[in-house]
Amino acid sequence: MKVGIGLPNAVPDVSGADLTEFARRAEAQGFSSLGTIDRVVYGNYEPLVALAAAAVVTERIELITSVMLGPLRLNAVQTAKQALSVNQLSGGRLTLGIGLGARGDDYEASGVEHRDTGKKLDTFLDYLQQTFDDPKIGPDGAGAPGILIGGSVEASFRRAAKCGEGWIAGGASPDQFAEMAASAKKSWSEAGREGEPRLAGLAYYALGDDAERQANGYLTDYYAFLGDEVAQMIAGSAATDAETVKGYLAGFEAAGCQELIMFPCSGDPSQADLLGEAIQ
Repeated sequence: MKVGIGLPNAVPDVSGADLTEFARRAEAQGFSSLGTIDRVVYGNYEPLVALAAAAVVTERIELITSVMLGPLRLNAVQTAKQALSVNQLSGGRLTLGIGLGARGDDYEASGVEHRDTGKKLDTFLDYLQQTFDDPKIGPDGAGAPGILIGGSVEASFRRAAKCGEGWIAGGASPDQFAEMAASAKKSWSEAGREGEPRLAGLAYYALGDDAERQANGYLTDYYAFLGDEVAQMIAGSAATDAETVKGYLAGFEAAGCQELIMFPCSGDPSQADLLGEAIQ
């Protein structure tokens, strides 16, 4: 199983210098990919902008939006052109993970009604593909990025089989991942796709002397909209020592995950080094 790492683009108060230094260290540690989180009503860096910055200071590591909130991007053609640009600038390293998003305030701030979100995402994906296929749009010679579809319901698995390279889970335990991955594979087969879908997952971590405080502070704030009990549960699930990190890796690999992206709860670039050491 590959191990990716999240850029701290959604961790509050992260400087541009720390973000790019984090990307440098992630590549030096040999991680397979750099992921980004998408939100509107939060103090995060926009995912494609963050990945463009990371592309400048790296050469090998894959760049993934994990995930981009498709229905909130009203101009899908413009988003597609931005993605083509990042893919060209990075030498073809971009993959778009795309999902619905669960935050009503993100929809409200974007001027998008929080209903029929699946239909909105299908329309977004159609425009995305049409733009990728149009040689008049985007940098000359830009290749289309890969696409992973996020979500935990049957419609998401069918969508991944129809228009993506595979499926990416949100926050899920290894057991939950295994169950959803089986559904994603079933939809892939029923759609007549050859081979197997790419299957990726996410998990949170914080390492070092202040690990538990970092995880609790960031995750309870980020997931406050779900209520205190759920936010505390998510914070408590973050890996805060090397043994737990290795346990997550073993659990997700056994569940059929092909790549696990570990998202930090701190923007300190040393977190990339600490995770690299933990998985040795």
